[in-house]
Amino acid sequence: MAETIVAGRTPRRGIWGWMLFDWAAQPFFTVVTTFIFGPYFVSRMATDPAMGQAAWGYGIAAAGLVIAILSPVLGSIADQTGPRKPWIGCFAAIKIFSLCMLWFAEPGSALVPVVLLFSLASVAAEFSIVFNDSMMPRLVSKEEIGKVSNIAWGLGYLGGMIVLIFVVAFLAGSPDTGKTIVGADPLFGIDPRLGEDARATGPISALWYFIFILPMFLFTPDSGKGMAIGPAVREGLAELKSTLREVRKRSGIFRFLIARMVYQDGVNALLGLGGAFAAAMFGWTITEIGIYGIILNVIAIFGCLVASRLDTALGSKAVVVMSLVLLTLATIGIVSTGPGYTLFGLWQMPGADGPGLFSTPAEKAYIAFGLLVGIAFGPVQASSRSYMARSVSADEAGRYFGIYALSGRATSFLAPFLVASVTAAAGSPRLGMAMIILFLLGGLLVLLGTPYPADEAE
Repeated sequence: MAETIVAGRTPRRGIWGWMLFDWAAQPFFTVVTTFIFGPYFVSRMATDPAMGQAAWGYGIAAAGLVIAILSPVLGSIADQTGPRKPWIGCFAAIKIFSLCMLWFAEPGSALVPVVLLFSLASVAAEFSIVFNDSMMPRLVSKEEIGKVSNIAWGLGYLGGMIVLIFVVAFLAGSPDTGKTIVGADPLFGIDPRLGEDARATGPISALWYFIFILPMFLFTPDSGKGMAIGPAVREGLAELKSTLREVRKRSGIFRFLIARMVYQDGVNALLGLGGAFAAAMFGWTITEIGIYGIILNVIAIFGCLVASRLDTALGSKAVVVMSLVLLTLATIGIVSTGPGYTLFGLWQMPGADGPGLFSTPAEKAYIAFGLLVGIAFGPVQASSRSYMARSVSADEAGRYFGIYALSGRATSFLAPFLVASVTAAAGSPRLGMAMIILFLLGGLLVLLGTPYPADEAE
């Protein structure tokens, strides 16, 4: 029998079990999507970086479309069936299988099967997040939601960073020496010339996910109506239709969801494509892109810890607004930087590439702009989650977090599609990445006029 859940009185181990879900899930986004496998796919599997970025962008877009269509349906069904853990377990199995299969993505392999596997893993990961997030209002009081959400997100970045450090230090070999950054041969007989250091991130992320979601299954309370799946589907679909009509009458929540739909699209594209963009522009190796990712994750952890206090003191909306401003400035800086210059050429940075990591001034400028991304991309997502949780009741959390996931994915195919299409048409990854700025600014403008919490009268 499931434990009785009283918001704010959940056993401490239950809260930690829930927060460890982010710790378990994040390495997929860190080492597969952004910093290791994604750049490997773009720079080594494709015949040229522009085509690789376009293919990767279309894969992210395809996953986003599926997530947008099905997330609210699954959220409503979850409210009827009650327990979330069976759903999370089902999607975990799909995600783990897909990630393990990435091991076979050798250089020169067909791109489409690899993109499909990555998209399937992305869909399963996001569906699991819908069910995990919808548990939060039953576990934590509204006063503590912002703090717990940001700490959980910070734990996620710590987990992602640990896996990233492991890959960079013990698997990623130099193209010149074959040695890792610590001067040793890659573990397990990994051959970097065959891309095995990047390909291994799939199975490693799968194993990490399997191990660290276990505390949530063992210790976190999970209860609900317990309706059979057949009637639950019928009731869930009817409830979804009702909720979609209802949310339009709740103007504050509706406006917040529209704002998040726009800015989250930009955030997703920036996270999914930023690492590959840097690798292609500067010719970074897996070691360099991995260290760049480690730097961003260290900053992200501190960003989430600071945001956990700011969310409690100033509210979720203030944290989201500040984060979007930083992300917009960072994206402008990133697309304005190239070999030998930054700020669109207004600041010339002479200097040839030399020995050592990040040896040119332009690379250092790129990393400086990346630090702003590191500060903001955790809080913008964690405080958006707490913004929503503070705006709905525990009983309606499943269906509203399903729509929340829809708002984060309804047009999530649009930004990657636009980036990919502009890149392909213009032959310029830089011009393609600039499209992300439109989404960040658009979402920010809508959010500024949104009440907080979103269910309060305007």
